[in-house]
Amino acid sequence: MSKRDYYEILGVSKDASDDEIKRSFRKLAKQYHPDINKEPDAEAKFKEIGEAYAVLSDPQKRKTYDQFGSAAFENGGAGAGGFGAGGFDFGDIDLDSILRDVFGGGFSSFSGFGSSSSRSRGGSKRGADVRCVVDLTFEEACFGCEKEIELNLKSACDNCNGKGGFKEKNCSTCNGQGIVLERVQSLFGVMQTQKTCPDCMGRGVTYAEVCDECNGNGVVNKRKTITVKIPEGVDSGYQLRLARKGNAGVGGAENGDLYVEFNIENHPLFERQDSDIYMELPINVAEATLGCDKEIPTLYGDVILEIKPGTQNYTKLKLRGKGIKTPNSLVKGNMYVVVNVIVPSKLSRKQKNLFEELLDSDLDNDDAFKEFKKAKKTCK
Repeated sequence: MSKRDYYEILGVSKDASDDEIKRSFRKLAKQYHPDINKEPDAEAKFKEIGEAYAVLSDPQKRKTYDQFGSAAFENGGAGAGGFGAGGFDFGDIDLDSILRDVFGGGFSSFSGFGSSSSRSRGGSKRGADVRCVVDLTFEEACFGCEKEIELNLKSACDNCNGKGGFKEKNCSTCNGQGIVLERVQSLFGVMQTQKTCPDCMGRGVTYAEVCDECNGNGVVNKRKTITVKIPEGVDSGYQLRLARKGNAGVGGAENGDLYVEFNIENHPLFERQDSDIYMELPINVAEATLGCDKEIPTLYGDVILEIKPGTQNYTKLKLRGKGIKTPNSLVKGNMYVVVNVIVPSKLSRKQKNLFEELLDSDLDNDDAFKEFKKAKKTCK
């Protein structure tokens, strides 16, 4: 199946300048970077954008693409009439390097592209990100807290200081460069390409003795305790990123990130909707009819709430500023008290006599009764 047109992917014309191509890539890379865009297809689009830019930003590759299309870079370039081993392997795209060049190092790495995108110069490889879920009470989520969490993480091996071996020496294959040059014959003549050194895996050094603690990997599994400062107002689904607290990198590369998600326990009285708190308040018929003052709990202590005479069922009363301040807000939400008028199901003889007296009185003078009687006549 043929690939999409690279110019179309970047949204530029075929005669676009280098600056136009770079500006378009910057915009699209920010839009679809997996750290920012959580859509299911964002990662695939991000890879596609990186592939298109890797070709169109290189004058020679762009010229080849304009002549032969993407077939010139697939399967060793065989689709372009004999490119042979001089073709361009998309698995070798270092998208991290592209992002550093375009964004000046101000953009986070992305370790999911190709086989070597997460591998930086010197054979180092950024550690993998880690995700965990932390249980919080309702109050802990509202006010914030500190939690200690225990995780199994890949950490630098203490025995070899994360190197993977002992008696270090320069790799004789690449002379300590971490890369080897390969000259191949192509349609355009002899071309020279760089590849990761197969003997030292890009590190530039080899070891006479392999560390038996980490088997030469430089990292081992460790149980770690991490203190997490949780901001006030987090909710279920909120994700807290702790930079460089994930798995250790290889070859001295930086650690991955730790992403903490939260599971919030239900509260027996309060229900949360964004930054607002809702509570249902049961009152009896007499309190709703005559009005009363009720002492109710809030997140910030008990308050006295006035129930006005004639309060109807499901009336919603607002307590301003008694809600939650979310991590992205400077002000607190509100608390809403929903009145639930409870009709008694069991009455004493005295109470029943009182209600019977009320029943004989004229309690049907409210507008709602009058409207119902009026509407009822039209049904005959």
